[in-house]
Amino acid sequence: MKISKRIQGLTGGGSDGWDIYRRSRAMIADGKDVIELTIGEHDRRTEPEILTAMYEAALGGHTGYSSIPGISELRDAIAVRTTERTGIKTERENILVTPGGQAALFAAHMVACDPGDTGLFIDPYYATYPGTIRAVGAVARPVPARARFGFQPQWDDIAQDAGSSQSLLINSPNNPTGVVYSEDTMNTIVRAAQEFDLWLVSDEVYDSQLWSGTHLSPRQWSDMTERTLVVGSVSKSNSMTGSRFVWIIGPEEAIDHLSNLSTHTNYGVPGFIQDAAVFALSQGPEFEDRIAKPFRRRHAAVGEYLMSRQVKVVPSTASMYLMVDIRSTGLSGEEFANRLLDDHLIAVMPGESFGASGAGHLRIALTIDDERLMTAAAKITDMIQALASEAA
Repeated sequence: MKISKRIQGLTGGGSDGWDIYRRSRAMIADGKDVIELTIGEHDRRTEPEILTAMYEAALGGHTGYSSIPGISELRDAIAVRTTERTGIKTERENILVTPGGQAALFAAHMVACDPGDTGLFIDPYYATYPGTIRAVGAVARPVPARARFGFQPQWDDIAQDAGSSQSLLINSPNNPTGVVYSEDTMNTIVRAAQEFDLWLVSDEVYDSQLWSGTHLSPRQWSDMTERTLVVGSVSKSNSMTGSRFVWIIGPEEAIDHLSNLSTHTNYGVPGFIQDAAVFALSQGPEFEDRIAKPFRRRHAAVGEYLMSRQVKVVPSTASMYLMVDIRSTGLSGEEFANRLLDDHLIAVMPGESFGASGAGHLRIALTIDDERLMTAAAKITDMIQALASEAA
C-alpha cells in the first residue's frame, strides 16, 4: 500500500533532531550511567496534592467522554489567569483545552493554513515546529533569529517571506535559547503580522519560567486579539508534563472551529485531568514560583560558573535551559554532543536540533539535582576548553 507523502515528509527528509536523545536513552537502557540533560522534564514530579485532586476526580466518576472545548470551570480559570497576567480581557469562549502542546500547535495551524500555504517559524525553534506545520499540509519556512542580535528576530528577516505566507509561529520565552523577546522585538513581530496579514501563533508555555524582565504576549497589542492564537500550558508551570493538558486562546470563531476539529480528532482531555488542572490553577502564582525555583537557581549557578571559566553563554533571562556557544572548538554542535556522550556519558542537545541559527551551540537542560548538574557543567567546560585550545 502507498504511504502518504505528507506523513513521509514530516521531517523534511532529514533528521528530526532527536538523535542524541534516543542514543542516550538506549545507553541508559543498557545500564550506563548517563547524565541526561536533553529534554525539559522536571526532576521534581507532579505535586502530590495535584495527583490527589486527579485521583479523587476519577474516583468521583469523571472518567467518561470529555467535555469539548473543556469544562466551563476550567476555561474560566484559564481566562482569569490570562486576564490577570496580560491585562487583556479573556472569556471562556476564547479558550479550547487540548491534549498536549503538539496537538495545540497542530490545531492552531489548521486554523491558519490551507494545504500549500506557507507557515513561518522563528529559528532557533523547538524541534517539532516545522514538522507540525508540514503535518497540516503547509510549507514550513524558517525565519532566522541570529546569534549576533542576541537571537531577537529582526524586521528584514521576517519581512523577507512574510508577504507570501499565512502565519508566523513565535516562542517567547524561547526554547532553546532562554531568550525573552523584547518590547522592540514584539513591536516588530506585531507590525509584520498586521502589515502582511498573518495569523500569529504564540507558544507561551514557558511564561512561568521568567527570571527577570517581563513576559509580553502579542494579544496585548492593539488589534491583535483577532489574529493571534496563544498556546499555554500547565506542563512547565505546574510540573504536569505527562498529564497532556494545554489550552489555546483565540478569537471566538476560531475556537468554535477548533472545537469541531477536536470532536473529529482527539475528543478532548479526560475529565479527571481537567479537574486536576482546575485545582492546579487555583493554587496561583506562588505555587508556580515554587515549581520554578530550582530552575531559577540552577540557571544562575550554571551560567555564572560557565562564564567564570570563559565559556560563551547565550544571554538569557528565562526557561530551564542554557544555550552555550562552542564554535571556538571547531566542531558542530552535533559533533561535540556525540563526543561528549561517548567520552563523558553526558547527553545534551546539539544546537542544530533547533535549526540553522543554533548551529555551533549546545542546549543544556537544567533538569537534574544541583550537585550532579555542576559536575556535568565542569566536564563540559573542560572539553570545550581543551578542544578550543587544539583548534587555536
